[in-house]
Amino acid sequence: MWSVANTLPRDAHLEMEDAKQIMRDSVRAHRTERSDRERREAAESIAVHATELLVGVQCVATYAARRSEPDTAPLMDVLDRAGISILLPMLGPGLSRDWARYRPGDPLEVRAPGRPPDPEGPGLGAEALAEADLILTPALSVDAAGNRLGQGGGWYDRALAHARPDARVIAILFDDEVSTEPLPVAAHDRRVDGVLTPKGLILAAE
Repeated sequence: MWSVANTLPRDAHLEMEDAKQIMRDSVRAHRTERSDRERREAAESIAVHATELLVGVQCVATYAARRSEPDTAPLMDVLDRAGISILLPMLGPGLSRDWARYRPGDPLEVRAPGRPPDPEGPGLGAEALAEADLILTPALSVDAAGNRLGQGGGWYDRALAHARPDARVIAILFDDEVSTEPLPVAAHDRRVDGVLTPKGLILAAE
């Protein structure tokens, strides 16, 4: 059975970014092998478990998933029905950061290959993330300490600088992408507070 922990490079001489890239390639390849049914069932379960995080929450920053990621559309439907304001990222040139309000049914557009779907806007600025009580981020893997393996561009590590100190940051993963082994970590990597998977919420160790 595939497990993200089995993809961790064991070569002590590998540079950290090379080790991370090997893991990214493995997770991405495995995601392409998942069936539409598995993705659909995962998305529905994640949306159900997300309700555990919503007590007292008025604004959630999340993202419109790419096809290989756990679908966030059912999750956003849950947020909207609960009357919670939704912020989605808008990716500008390079690593520029912006956020826009979104409601299910609003148009989304893939503006460049490999980019997640963007809302129309208007953009509210990078500082708008401070409105969010809960931030749900994409990831390729997260370990028990909350170290997150992202896509490699550093977008979220930089964007989270605008999060409120009391905002909870949770990554969304498939179950087998939670690493039982420590992930390679760089000084600029931002930890998350836990992960949300089809099996439920797992909080990071203190």
